[in-house]
Amino acid sequence: MSRDELAAFYASYNDICNRHAFAELMDLVGEHLVVNGKVRTAEEYVADLHLVVDAFPDYEWAVQRLVIEDPWISAHFKDSGTHQGPWLGRPPSGERVETDEFAMYRLEDGRIAEIWVTADNARLLGL
Repeated sequence: MSRDELAAFYASYNDICNRHAFAELMDLVGEHLVVNGKVRTAEEYVADLHLVVDAFPDYEWAVQRLVIEDPWISAHFKDSGTHQGPWLGRPPSGERVETDEFAMYRLEDGRIAEIWVTADNARLLGL
């Protein structure tokens, strides 16, 4: 894919995430993918995303920077949401929080095959 095609692919992926329409991701991720070094099914990956929006129903991933070097897409996000459900063993605080997240996605055959992601989750808990 060209750089513009990869950027458009990622814009579509991020739009789906921000609409919390995670079932639509099944067309963009492989049946099995590697997430932080662990093989996961697409369903397991989507279930993990649901955990985030269960705790932060208005969660948003706002792309700050995007670096593309085929087959990799790297993104820096400013994530934000209101803590309204349990998260990492902590009860909801009702606070609006934000954090930084960094992720790298490797595409294979037009789908995400590998993801490396880290976020400052302690900031989501107000720590």
